Amino acid sequence: MTAVELSEDYTKVVVKAKIAKHAAGLMVQDAKFWVVEPRISISGVSGLNTLLSGNYIGFQAGKSEEDERDFIGLDEQPTITDQPGTKFVLRAPTLGSLGIGSPVLYRRLDVGDVVAYNLAPDGKSVEITVFVNAPYDKFVTSATRFWSASGVDISVGADGVDVRTESLAALLAGGVAFDTPAFLAPAEPAAAGTTFEVYRNRAIAMKQPDPIARHFVLYFDESVRGLSVGAPVTMYGVRVGEVAGVGLSLDPTTQAIRPRVLITFFPERLVGQLTTEQQTPGKAQLEASPEVRLRNLRRQVEGRGLRAQLRTGSFLTGELYVAFEYFPNAPKVKLDVTKDPLELPVIPGGLANIEGKLSSILTKIDNMPLNAIGGDVRNALATLNQTLKDADALVSRIDAQWVPEGTKTLQDLRQAIGTADRVLGNADAAFLAKDSPAPQDLRDTLQEVTRAARAVRVLVEYLERHPETLIRNKPQENR
Repeated sequence: MTAVELSEDYTKVVVKAKIAKHAAGLMVQDAKFWVVEPRISISGVSGLNTLLSGNYIGFQAGKSEEDERDFIGLDEQPTITDQPGTKFVLRAPTLGSLGIGSPVLYRRLDVGDVVAYNLAPDGKSVEITVFVNAPYDKFVTSATRFWSASGVDISVGADGVDVRTESLAALLAGGVAFDTPAFLAPAEPAAAGTTFEVYRNRAIAMKQPDPIARHFVLYFDESVRGLSVGAPVTMYGVRVGEVAGVGLSLDPTTQAIRPRVLITFFPERLVGQLTTEQQTPGKAQLEASPEVRLRNLRRQVEGRGLRAQLRTGSFLTGELYVAFEYFPNAPKVKLDVTKDPLELPVIPGGLANIEGKLSSILTKIDNMPLNAIGGDVRNALATLNQTLKDADALVSRIDAQWVPEGTKTLQDLRQAIGTADRVLGNADAAFLAKDSPAPQDLRDTLQEVTRAARAVRVLVEYLERHPETLIRNKPQENR
C-alpha cells in the first residue's frame, strides 16, 4: 500500500497500492479484493495469522478480458476460489439467519455455502447466491426445491406438535437445503445462475400438488377461534382437504355477522383411500360431468345428512379443524346450486353442543324458585315431625291403656269358654244315658253353642295377636 485516504465525499476509504509488474495483468474487471483480519463467527474462525503479521489485503484473480484499475473492496472474504461447482440464485422473503458461509445441505450433507446476498431490485425479496460444490451440483435440476434449514422448525397445530431440524451447523449458523420431489420426472441439471424460490420448510417444499381442487364455503354460528389457514379438513378422520380462508360475512338482509370459512377439497385424496376395487368407479366420478357430480353431492347432503362440524384437534393449543360426517337426524336442507362457491351445511360442534346444554340447564336452575321450594320443604319437615310426635304419643297411650285391659279381657273370656266346655261335656254325657228325643235336641243345641264358643275363641286369639285391629280395620287379605 502506498497511501490511505478518504474519498472526496468522505464516505469511503481509498487505498492505493503498488502492484508488481508480473501481477498487473491480473487486474481485470471481475477481480476481488478484501481486507484479511481475524474474524470469529458461528460459521468459523479465520485470519488468525494477522494477529502477528497485521491486517493485509487479499486478492482473487478474475477471468475477465477487460483490464480495470479501480475496485470496490469486499466486506467478507469470498468463500469460493477455483474449486469446481455451480452458483445458483435463491429468492426468499427475508434473509432470516443466513449469512456468508452458511451451509447448503443435500440429504443433510454439507455440499456448498452461501456466498453472497443482496436486496432484490424491487425491494420485495432478498436474492441469495449459493455455491454448490461438484459433483453435488448435478443434483440441482429444474425440478429441485430449496427450503430454509435454519434453526429448529417447531409447528403446533391440529395435527399435533412437529419438530424438524437439518443439522447442528444449520441449527447454529442457519442454512438452506434442497432436494427433488419423488413425484416429479427426472430433469437435466440446472444451468448456472438459475433462480429458485425458497420454501419455509421441507414439508411445504416437498408437498405434492393436487391436480383437482374444489372450493366450498361454510358459515358457522359459533366461534372459529383456533381455526387457521392450512388446518385439516377430514372425512371420518382422513384428511381430504384444508382450510383456505377464515373470515366474517355480513348478511345484507338481516345485517347479521357470522364466521365464514373457505375450504379446499381434494377429491383424489378421498379416492386414494378407497380399496383397489372401488378406486375405478371413484375415478370415474372425478371425470364425470359437473351435473353428475352436483347430483351426487346433493344426494350426500340432502339425502344422507352430510354435514361439516368444527372439532378440537388439540386441547393443549385449542387448534380446530373441519370434520365431515353423516348426521341422518340433522335438519333437512336444500343446496343452493346458484352460489359460487357452493355453500355446504354445518352442524354445531361437540363443544358447542355441550356449552349450549350446560347453559340451558343453568338457565333453568336460575329460573327455579329455590327459596320458595326451600321454605315449603322446611314447613313440610316441621309438619311431619309434629305428626310423628303425635303418633308416638298415641302408640304410647295404646300400650299403656288398651293392651293391658285387652289382655285381661281375653284371659277372662278364655276361662269362661273353658268352663262352658266342661259343663257342656258333662251335660252331654248325662243326656246320653236317657232314652228320649230331648237329649238329642239338646245335644245339637250344645254343639252349635260349642262351635260359636270356638269362633269366639278364635276371634279373641286374633285380637290378642293383633290388638291394633281395635283401632284400624282388618287388613285386606290377598286374593
